[in-house]
Amino acid sequence: MADNNSFPGENNTGHVWDDNLRELTNPPPRWWMLAFWASVIWWVVYGVLYPMWPVGHESNKGLIGWTQMDEYIKGVDEVEAIRAEFETQIKGMSAAEILVAPGLSQYAVASAKVLYGDNCAPCHGGGGQGGPGYPVLADDDWLYGGTIENIQQTITMGRKGIMTAHGKILSDTEIDSLSKAIEAGDPMSDPNFTQKGCIACHGMDGKGMAVLGSANLTDGIYRFAPAEGESLLDSIKHTIKYGVNDATEPKSREAVMPKFGERLSADDIKKLAVYVHKFGGGQ
Repeated sequence: MADNNSFPGENNTGHVWDDNLRELTNPPPRWWMLAFWASVIWWVVYGVLYPMWPVGHESNKGLIGWTQMDEYIKGVDEVEAIRAEFETQIKGMSAAEILVAPGLSQYAVASAKVLYGDNCAPCHGGGGQGGPGYPVLADDDWLYGGTIENIQQTITMGRKGIMTAHGKILSDTEIDSLSKAIEAGDPMSDPNFTQKGCIACHGMDGKGMAVLGSANLTDGIYRFAPAEGESLLDSIKHTIKYGVNDATEPKSREAVMPKFGERLSADDIKKLAVYVHKFGGGQ
């Protein structure tokens, strides 16, 4: 094909397609070559200054002795130095005091974001919206009270409410009648509510008692959402019949929050309490 080069004297390989499309052999532009050799020099210098060349099972240490771990430790030290002032204040303050201190409250929220994500979000959702079988933290319905002190105690000590499996003392007809009254938000309208002892935990008005962690049965907010394919009425019946955390009943609801006081520091719990309170549902 080179013998039939129709562009003699031109720097091409002699390969021509479609009459005039050919492959040239011109050298690269000077700026490109300068950049290429500069990158080669930079690579060699970098390899001398920083760990790069293989030496046995590791790399060389480099002339400046830089390591990624040293860089990380330096960064952590810088962050800790900035946080030290706030952390010192938090040690001597209650969660309630931190909540009303503008600058410190903002720091607590920013600092607790990771704590919440690691310890709370898997159950309660990233924004406190709750999940299947787990309470919402962003509303004003609190089983054990929503004050900053209540929240701090709940995080520290955990919670394990208990409701007896009433299927042992109520007939199916009575459970059905009581469930319908609760679904309507008026549990007092069913005689079983008072006669079978429900008032002992849920109060004469059915609005629950924070000291016991008993639910408000009049507000339409339910600790246990219906399972897939299950109606709200069926879910209420299940809770009444099999109870909550009743060790004698295999079908009992399970509702246990672990004691985070065993894994988190007191200061971290204060910050978490402020963070949860600021979801908007704290009292």
